[in-house]
Amino acid sequence: MSDKTTQQIAFVAEGMIPESPPPAREAGAYKWVRENLFSSIPNSILTLAALALIYSLLSNVLPWLLNGVWTTSSLAECREVLEGKAGACFSVLTERWHQLLYGFKYPTDQYWRPNLALLLLLIALAPVLFFDLPRRLLAFTAVYPFLAFWLIWGGSILVPIVALLGFVAAGVVFQKYGKSSFAAGFFGAIVAALVIWKLGGLLIPDAASDNAMLSSVPSRDLGGFMLNMMLGVTCVSLSVPLGIALALGRQSSMPFIKWICVVFIEFVRGVPLITLLFVASVMLSYFFPPDATVDLFLRVVIMITLFSAAYIAEVIRGGLAALPTGQYEAADSLGLDYPQAMRLIILPQALKISIPGIVNVAVGLFKDTTLVSVISMFDMVGMIRGPILASTEWNGVYWELLGFAAALFFVVCYGISQYSQWLERRLATGHR
Repeated sequence: MSDKTTQQIAFVAEGMIPESPPPAREAGAYKWVRENLFSSIPNSILTLAALALIYSLLSNVLPWLLNGVWTTSSLAECREVLEGKAGACFSVLTERWHQLLYGFKYPTDQYWRPNLALLLLLIALAPVLFFDLPRRLLAFTAVYPFLAFWLIWGGSILVPIVALLGFVAAGVVFQKYGKSSFAAGFFGAIVAALVIWKLGGLLIPDAASDNAMLSSVPSRDLGGFMLNMMLGVTCVSLSVPLGIALALGRQSSMPFIKWICVVFIEFVRGVPLITLLFVASVMLSYFFPPDATVDLFLRVVIMITLFSAAYIAEVIRGGLAALPTGQYEAADSLGLDYPQAMRLIILPQALKISIPGIVNVAVGLFKDTTLVSVISMFDMVGMIRGPILASTEWNGVYWELLGFAAALFFVVCYGISQYSQWLERRLATGHR
C-alpha cells in the first residue's frame, strides 16, 4: 500500500486515553479556599478581617495558656512564679478540683459513690439511647434510679427497695385494670404505690440501723458539677413523659383537661425559672403538711421539671400538629382506640419530628441548673462564686475557674447535640 493511501485511512483508537489530573485551580485545598474564602471581593475582605481577629486572639491567649502555673498553693505564689509575665494560674484547679466536682461537704473518702453512679448511668442510658441493644437491658435501666439514689445519698438500702416495690405494684395494678378502664387502672396504681410506701415507712425506721451499709449524706452536702449532673439527668428524664402528657392533654376533646393543661403551660412559660426556684426554696414547703420536711433538692427538681415540661409540651404539640390528618384517620380505620393509636402510630412520628426541639430544651435545661446557686445550693457555679473566690488564697482568680466550668458544660452539651444529630439520621426524621 502506497504512502498516499495510508495517509487517507482514518485513525481508529485502540484504547481509552488515560485520565489527566484536573487543573490545580479546580482541585484540593486551593479550590476550597478560592470558592469558600475568596470567592468575591466582599468575602475576601471578611476572610482577611477574620484572620486578623483570630491572630490577635491567639497571640494574646496562647502565651497566657502556655505560661500557666499548676503547682502553687495560692494566687500570690502564682504571681511570684510568673514574675510579671502573662500566665494563667491553673493551680486553683489542681487545689480545688474536688470542690468543683463534688462540693465542699461531700465526704472525700466517698467520692467513689458518685463516680460509680455516673458509670452505671452510662450503662443504664445505653439501651435507651441506642435501641439496637437487647431490650432486656432495660431492666437495669428501670432499677438504676433507685440504685443511684442509694449510692449517692446512702443510708438504709430498704428505702430504695421499698420505693421500687411501690412502683412495681403500681405497674402490676395498672396492667391488670387499665385495659378495661384507664381511670380505674391509674387511680388503682396510685393507691397500690401509696399502700406499699406507707407499709415500708413503718418498717424502715426499725431496720434502718441494721441495713445502713453506706453512710448517709444529706442533700445539703451535695454540690459541684455532680449536683448539676444530678439535676439535669433527673429533670430531663421526668419532664419528657410529663411534657408528652401535657401536649396530649392540650389537644384533648374534654374541655376540663384541655384548659387545665393550657393554663399550666402558658403560666409556666410566662414565669422566669429563677422565680420558680425562689418559690421552691421559700414557698413550696407551705403546700405540704405542717409536719412534712420536704428536701430542698426534691423541691428544686419539682420546679425545674414543671418548667421544662411546659416547653417540651409545646415542642411535642408542634410535632403532633405537623402530622397529616391521614395518620389519625389511618389509626381509626384500623380500629385502634386512643391509647393504641397514640402509642403505635401518632407519637412515634411526632417524637421523631420533635427531636431537635426536645434536645434544645434539654441542653437549655442542663445549663439552667446553674441558677440553683441563687438559692444557696452550691453547684459548680455556686462553688466558684462562694467558697473558692471567698477564700484568701484564690480571691481574684476568675478566668481559670469559669473557663473550666464552661469546658465541662460544653462537653456535655456538645455530646447531647451530636447524639441528636445521629438519632435524626438514624430515624430519617426528614420526610422522603
